[in-house]
Amino acid sequence: MDRVNVAIVGAGAAGLSLAHRLERGLPGRSVALVDTAEPALRPLERTWCFWEPAAGEWDAAVDRRWHALSVVGPDGTRWRSPTDPLVYKMVRSPVFEALVRSGLDRTRLVVATVLDVVDGRGGAVLRLRGGDGREAGLAADLVFDSRPPRGFPANAVTLRQHFRGWFVRTTEPRFDTSAAVLMDLRVPQPPRGVAFGYVLPFSPHTALVEYTEFTREVLDDAGYEAALRDYTGRVLGLGGLTVSAVEQGVIPMTSARLPVRTGRRVFRIGTAGGATRPSTGYTFTGVQRQTRQIAAALAAGRPPGPSRAHPRRHLFMDAVLLRGLDDGMIDGAEFFASLFSGNPLPRLLRFLDGTTTPLEDLSIGATTPVGAMLSALRSQTLAGTRPRRRAGGLGRFT
Repeated sequence: MDRVNVAIVGAGAAGLSLAHRLERGLPGRSVALVDTAEPALRPLERTWCFWEPAAGEWDAAVDRRWHALSVVGPDGTRWRSPTDPLVYKMVRSPVFEALVRSGLDRTRLVVATVLDVVDGRGGAVLRLRGGDGREAGLAADLVFDSRPPRGFPANAVTLRQHFRGWFVRTTEPRFDTSAAVLMDLRVPQPPRGVAFGYVLPFSPHTALVEYTEFTREVLDDAGYEAALRDYTGRVLGLGGLTVSAVEQGVIPMTSARLPVRTGRRVFRIGTAGGATRPSTGYTFTGVQRQTRQIAAALAAGRPPGPSRAHPRRHLFMDAVLLRGLDDGMIDGAEFFASLFSGNPLPRLLRFLDGTTTPLEDLSIGATTPVGAMLSALRSQTLAGTRPRRRAGGLGRFT
């Protein structure tokens, strides 16, 4: 049986980012990146957006940049602000994957589906199925697994950020390319949770236009199509348009604490390891933090510690928000409108990245519907005292 020092399961953003860092930070160590060839198990092509200073690590893969963001409230009030000193960036997954793969000189690429990971005192064994149907084993000193978790504790709140987006071209110039629309809350709202539009303008005639919900249940095809027709037509008034491509995804937003370490030799990374910010679904920046921490620990000869992709106090605040949205105590559209209208955008972006101070956190909290948040806090505190059991799985997400 072949053996490597590190095996990485999954070649999405988390797996590739970790392989990239280990390639540079662990000379002399053998690393295998295991990527399935089964279409049903592979993530769909998608865009990743994040904010960071003007010069960034992945600039070679950045497709678009915006120096201002806008939010539109339920009543049509628009708040627009520069993002200085940050820049909002978009990366397309195929470009990112090609860039990282081109730099993996020492990493062994294994095309196979992982059927099981058997943890052990002296190492772990991956049971693999190749494209020809044959099974084989791969032993590793450490395994980093980015596959989705099977379920979450029942006393945790788990919403889904689910969306469908159209890459559109309009017959008339309809888009302001100077600012991306982060949230447009003029769409019909669900009874619990929140729904919004999202617009990334590429030119006066072209953009990615998405419809997104934070709710427990996803929509069917007819639901997404109807929502996008309503948003592009009634709300945005785009007029004649053609759709050149479609993007779709589902991201779990959970108050559950997701441990990085799940065995003696097995660790979780990416969304499965807590890289996703529960209140927003943003993952790319959390993945970069998480994989840097792992690579630094291994380079120093230490096992990876608990994930610090997001500060604990921010995760607790996110849990309160998710509880309030799920219980119907917090009006999602009102909450996000007040959040963006009451705070300077650069400070709010730092808060969402987990770099604000406790005093800044308090000032941001004071701009939200305080009564509703206190009710959600009480509900979340009571829920935390109930016995835990496992909830059902979420299925496949991207």
